[in-house]
Amino acid sequence: IERSRSNKMFQKNRPILFIDEIHRFSKSQQDALLGAVEDGTIVLIGATTENPSFEVIAPLLSRCQVYVLKSLLVNDLNTLFERALKEDDYLRSLDIRVEETEALFRLSGGDARKLLNIIEIVVSSYSEGETILFNNEEVQGRLQKNIVLYDKNGEQHYDIISAFIKSIRGSDPNGAVYWLARMITAGEDPLFIARRMVILSSEDIGLANPNAFLMANACFDAVHKIGMPEGRIPLSQTAIYLATSPKSNSAYKAIEGASATVRDKGDLSVPLHLRNAPTDLMKELGYAKDYKYAHDFQQNFVDQEFLPQEISGTRFYTPQDNPREKEIDKFLSRWGEKYSRRK
Repeated sequence: IERSRSNKMFQKNRPILFIDEIHRFSKSQQDALLGAVEDGTIVLIGATTENPSFEVIAPLLSRCQVYVLKSLLVNDLNTLFERALKEDDYLRSLDIRVEETEALFRLSGGDARKLLNIIEIVVSSYSEGETILFNNEEVQGRLQKNIVLYDKNGEQHYDIISAFIKSIRGSDPNGAVYWLARMITAGEDPLFIARRMVILSSEDIGLANPNAFLMANACFDAVHKIGMPEGRIPLSQTAIYLATSPKSNSAYKAIEGASATVRDKGDLSVPLHLRNAPTDLMKELGYAKDYKYAHDFQQNFVDQEFLPQEISGTRFYTPQDNPREKEIDKFLSRWGEKYSRRK
């Protein structure tokens, strides 16, 4: 862009800047293109497989013309297939017999690059000197044997994110960083990884280290702002921090237990002393009567019931065995045996 501005007086045509996968540009990176597009310094062409309404910032999108590239039709795929067989020097040297093309075109999904990749996979699966058959059975069988090991929508995708999460949960920073690198190298969406760490920071670390939740959220914001490849650094930092944090799933178990009680007991009535009483009639009916305002008592605490009578004394939250929750348990000791594990 700077070079184009410097040479603006000496060039007839504006240079074209083509950005593939423009959705991977962060908002700040897309912002940097605005001025050059607006003043005509460059002609911007951006390609994306995502919906530009969600992935391209509105000011930039409003200055662009959107063209939707549709999947290739069977006739187009057939033309491409025949051209490859006739014009590619290597393919011309092979003994190739085409019997059927339905599976070949269907598996390509209307994508020219995918079609050529499938042709390459099928051809390379034969030994030298063999007759290469293109029919439905051969294409499907040989493609399955050579399936890519990491598919962002397939089993390997879920296996590796599972290994990543379990490494962090198991407090192994080395395992966490290895599986993180596997995902990054395979082109996994970094925001997907960051999002999973936000969930884990609350579900598996929680009150044992509340800062983990803040750090995971900061990591998500950082990756969203700076994009890749630099985003891999806060991802690594956060994965290591989470893996080396004390663990607790007490918050997860608490909400699961409370939700199970709600499903089992239904909509229990709110105790009168906890109800809101904005009108005289409600006050006459006993709403908010005998409610004790905690700040009027010593240490801003008063022993009163906050659960419906039917489940009084039920413990949903139980502090677990880590330094932070031992302090919480000490705080809860003011409830006596009702909520504290301390004796």
